[in-house]
Order: sequence, then C-alpha cells, then structure tokens
Amino acid sequence: MKLGEGVEQAIHSVAMLAGLSEGSVLSAAAIAEFHGVSVSYLLKHLQALSGAGILDTVPGPKGGYRLARLPAEITLLDIVLAVEGPAPAFRCAEIRQRGPNPLPGKYFAKPCGISAAMLAAERVYRAELAKTTIADILAEVAAGDDGSIAARGCAFLALNERRTTR
Repeated sequence: MKLGEGVEQAIHSVAMLAGLSEGSVLSAAAIAEFHGVSVSYLLKHLQALSGAGILDTVPGPKGGYRLARLPAEITLLDIVLAVEGPAPAFRCAEIRQRGPNPLPGKYFAKPCGISAAMLAAERVYRAELAKTTIADILAEVAAGDDGSIAARGCAFLALNERRTTR
C-alpha cells in the first residue's frame, strides 16, 4: 500500500499545530516553511483536514490553522481518511470474469478470495491507525527527545504563531 505524500505532510502539520499556544493559529505558509514543502500542495491537505473537522480555519490576513479537537481525540486514521478519502486502497474489478472463454457466473457466486484477503488486511491496518492518536505520537517523540526537537519547534512557533481570539 502506498499513501501519498500528503498524508505525511498532514500528520506532521497536525502534530505541529498541537504545540500552539491557546488562542493562536499558524499560517499555511509557516507550516510549509517549517517542513520544507510546497504551500499550494500543503493547502489542499489543510483544507481536507479542516473539512473533516480536524482543523479550524481562521480567515483573514492574520488567520491560519489550529486544531479543532484535542490531540488525544485525533487518530492517524482520521488524518489518513481526510487526505486519502474513505475508499479502500484495494478495489476489486472482478478481472477473474474477463478474458477469453469466460466461465459461467456460477463460478463467481462467492466473493473473490483475493479481494476478501485484501479487505481483511485493510481492516487490520485501519484498526491500528485508529488506535494511535496525535497525543501518542507527541509523547513518543518527547520521550526520545534530548530537548533539541522541542527547542526547534518552540523557537519556530514563537516567531510564527499568530494570536487570535477563540
């Protein structure tokens, strides 16, 4: 399974926004700068996260993004579904029924075994993503941080977060 780059960018963006001070937002340009990614590409994913209720958007020249929910309430699955959509990664096109000399329909009464196996694997994958929250990710990073990661993020936020009213 291959997820688009947008999923990585979205997860990192949500994690970064978890560090904002109360009543602050961060612009898409600042988030993109911190991660070294394209603003226009990131905006598409930030809008998807906003549409999914993961982020709040504050409009205007002093506006930006902030979390709409607590980090403990946002799972990796929430973010993946917001960016990639809800459709399963594997979509069976029933190619077993194509080609020369197709067999009668009675041979295809049961669902395709390949499709069933792939969808079962996806259920497990999604269940694992649903177990992990942004708070879990942040705690894991903090546990292995000697202070450098936190200092980098705090310094960037101090320069770039925008105070607003909630």
